[in-house]
Amino acid sequence: MKSRKMSWMAMFIALSAVGASIKIPAVIGSVALDSFPALLAAGLLGGPAGAAAGGLGHLLSAIIGGMPLGPLHLLVAGEMALLAYLFALLYKNGKRWSAGVLFIMGNSFAAPLPFIFLMGKSFYLAIVPSLFAGSLLNTLLALIVLPRIVKLLEHSLPLSRET
Repeated sequence: MKSRKMSWMAMFIALSAVGASIKIPAVIGSVALDSFPALLAAGLLGGPAGAAAGGLGHLLSAIIGGMPLGPLHLLVAGEMALLAYLFALLYKNGKRWSAGVLFIMGNSFAAPLPFIFLMGKSFYLAIVPSLFAGSLLNTLLALIVLPRIVKLLEHSLPLSRET
């Protein structure tokens, strides 16, 4: 991996930690901007970089939030990595809105499904509105910002060609 790409990945992971600190009150806990940088990494650098930023970004967000789910955050980090990777695949193939819908639906409804078995249906039903709000906010920000960043960087930093 080239050092420039590694530097950008590190920046997006660090931005996930910053985004995790930006809390918006929600039904359960709060919504954070921790997946926004992961989606930027996925769109600019590709699937593996987006997955790393998504997974590590979630773990940093969980640590900042006090690790309320304990080791179950490893499962959530894996889910975030997978969703960011899938977002990158669709986004890079020109299916930008499909990438956004997949991320929102996957993060809001599919990713918390294991918690039905672990914590009950009530927890799932209570957490979905917060996850939906956070996913929608993070994804819309990414879909608005990504094309603008690409325009700024396409001549000076050919990041997307290194994937």
